[in-house]
Amino acid sequence: MGQPHMNKPRVRVKAGSAPASSAPARERATARWLRDGASGVLSMRQASLVESRDETRRAWHRIAALAVDFIQNSGRLKGAVDQIIADTVGNELKLRAKPDLSALGYSAEETNVFARMAEQRWRRYAWNPAEVDFRGKFSLPQLLDIGLRHHVAFGEALGLIEFMGRAERRRYGIGTGTKLLLVTPTRLVSDTNEVEGLFQGVRHDENGRPLAYRLQHREAGLNVKRDHRVRDAQGRQLIVHCFDPWDGSDVRGISPIAAAMRTHAHSEQLQDVTLATAILQTVFAATLTSPEPSNEAFNAIESLDDDDGGLKADFLGYFENALDQARKSRIALDGTGQVSHLAPGEKLELHTASTPGGVYLPFSADLRREMARSLGITAESYSLDYSGATYSSTRMGTASIWPLNLRRRERIAAPLAQAGYESWLDEEIATGRIPLRGGYAAFQRHRDAICWAEWQGPAKPTADDEKSARAASERLLNGTSTLEYECGELGLDSNDVIAKRSEERKALVAANLPDPFERVRGGGQSAASRPGEVTAA
Repeated sequence: MGQPHMNKPRVRVKAGSAPASSAPARERATARWLRDGASGVLSMRQASLVESRDETRRAWHRIAALAVDFIQNSGRLKGAVDQIIADTVGNELKLRAKPDLSALGYSAEETNVFARMAEQRWRRYAWNPAEVDFRGKFSLPQLLDIGLRHHVAFGEALGLIEFMGRAERRRYGIGTGTKLLLVTPTRLVSDTNEVEGLFQGVRHDENGRPLAYRLQHREAGLNVKRDHRVRDAQGRQLIVHCFDPWDGSDVRGISPIAAAMRTHAHSEQLQDVTLATAILQTVFAATLTSPEPSNEAFNAIESLDDDDGGLKADFLGYFENALDQARKSRIALDGTGQVSHLAPGEKLELHTASTPGGVYLPFSADLRREMARSLGITAESYSLDYSGATYSSTRMGTASIWPLNLRRRERIAAPLAQAGYESWLDEEIATGRIPLRGGYAAFQRHRDAICWAEWQGPAKPTADDEKSARAASERLLNGTSTLEYECGELGLDSNDVIAKRSEERKALVAANLPDPFERVRGGGQSAASRPGEVTAA
């Protein structure tokens, strides 16, 4: 049996077009970088790609000015800078001379004697402002503090290695000629002429190596620009410029506060608005609610006719008595704090400030955390708020931030000290104050090996000294650490510790006193008193 014939609907379509569909068009799914959402948040954000050193040259002065203003007008930010200095330098950066004198025929013991002599003489030099500072005002630890402040505010630290001749040394009554002169980075001009290899005040050769720095000096009330060579004819360093670069072609540094400047400005604005709101709420903190009628109600009472059974007179008499009672009562919100009886139906309310609300504290804490992260310190040390901190969180925070502190020490503070040490050691050996086999000629041939040194900073912070001490002892016992490393964690020099322990041990034995360095075994006997057992000194 055949199927019945069915007529299909026919639609006339214009050539080159398609019939309209009743279903909404569905956007084709894509997988690609920068795929934006329906809000278009990425497309609305405008950004350009600029070379790092060009962007630094464009924004350096504005960022530096804002950074200095923020530090000078924020107690929290100023304290954070002091915390950075304390974590990086502490009381001082101690020299740990590591010369390699094997090429000169020195034995290990002779090398150690040379290193200890250099360390002792250097420390006396570094702590004498007249000797180490060109201006004769500050010791080397103070100069390093200034360099770190410049690093936070300007993104760089700049110093010149100067030398005073014999006449000047005699004039000031000093013995050494090597001096460190710190210069504020604002004195480094922004002159740029790439044809001459000059970019933002630094002249480079064809390979991009710095040749000279153009500084602006103040002489007789006038600003004078002068070029300073990076090295002298013998290759000795004359300028030390420390900054944290973003790119290999960078010439100047940028303040670490730059990335969080908007956050800090928002934080200050939030604090100012919150304080202003709280003050206003404190001024208008008391309200008196009364059921008495308003001025319009009194006008309505006055319009009552006299033939209303004396209702007008009764109303006016009632309110007259209420006003008389109110005149006798007194409300004082000053120091006396006096509240008399209120009229019937009146209510006195005291309002407390509702600012800051429940959102203020977590939001302000998040702003502080962002600024602390930009500076490279823990949020607790930035805000001094340890209310939610635990032992584990404190240890983890210190463990994550401490490598940044060591990096800042090696990149910014130590190069300033190392440049001064190398020039000072050059003078000491040239004048014979520190003897060297082969004399100054041998020093010139092996300068880098002889000047090699490390710089020891303050101790690593700990949340529990007892647990940290036990962990250090365990590492020494199982052979996974060294005395030099453990002393370095405490901000100590292992050579000083060994020498001091030996000196104290001899004094204790001579005085017939017990040795605190010997471990006490079971039964109350020390290891040295047991036969057949040997105890290391």
